[in-house]
Amino acid sequence: MDREGQRLGQERPKPMETKTKRRTFDEAFKREAVALMRQGGKPLNQLATDLGVSPKSLRDWKKLYGPPVPVRSSEALEIELRALRRENERLRTQRSRENERLRTQRDILKKTLGILVEPGPNGLPA
Repeated sequence: MDREGQRLGQERPKPMETKTKRRTFDEAFKREAVALMRQGGKPLNQLATDLGVSPKSLRDWKKLYGPPVPVRSSEALEIELRALRRENERLRTQRSRENERLRTQRDILKKTLGILVEPGPNGLPA
């Protein structure tokens, strides 16, 4: 036997050669597919299956025929950055207050437990 497990002298069956012709879609079909995708009625994979195309093709068509991604100005980005920094500071302050409140509660519980479990005359808790 050879390495592939075939007996010597016997030919291995050749894999079937199937060449599929590459399908092409016109621009109108692609634009309509992008419009359907933008409506958001179905997930991308489901829409691709329904149309008989690959999800990657739909994503590529969206880049070509979809609306351009809006470019945000540096001023708009700066305003958003300031807002995010304010929100972070507010959350940090809120967290600090909550931590302090929890520490206070913990200390009160520790003291209460210490009072309830005072050692008796023989050194063991009463």
